Amino acid sequence: MHANFIAMNIKITNKSSNPLPAYETLLSAGMDLRAYLSEPLTLKPMQRVLVSTGLFMELTEGLEAQVRPRSGIAFKHGVTVLNSPGTIDADYRGEIKVLLVNLSDTNFEINNGDRIAQMVISRFEKITWTAIEQLSQTERGAGGFGHTGSK
Repeated sequence: MHANFIAMNIKITNKSSNPLPAYETLLSAGMDLRAYLSEPLTLKPMQRVLVSTGLFMELTEGLEAQVRPRSGIAFKHGVTVLNSPGTIDADYRGEIKVLLVNLSDTNFEINNGDRIAQMVISRFEKITWTAIEQLSQTERGAGGFGHTGSK
């Protein structure tokens, strides 16, 4: 482990035939999730499918896992995570599944062990709301989508 990183110990059960998620490079933020399939799966154009990983984990309070697309299959094949990022809460104990969609015009085959998404574990803050009548003013104000222009 690199000196600037704090290691977290997360409990995980692997019912698949694949290795546990792992960082592919020293400075990777995400770990690849692999498909756990008994037979190849063909994802047709504009079709969505929930893909099993065979993984179950126990996150501790204050942590979440985010399931995100892998840039390679998104760019090369038009396949992405539909609810990106998908959030896995600390109280969820079911199987980690990945909701994939094929946005291309060609079929995409998924095989057991294929790296289909990546997962990032993050800390988060809980908030409480303070209801007020009016927000403070800023230079931007209520300027939203496209407010700052394109150049």
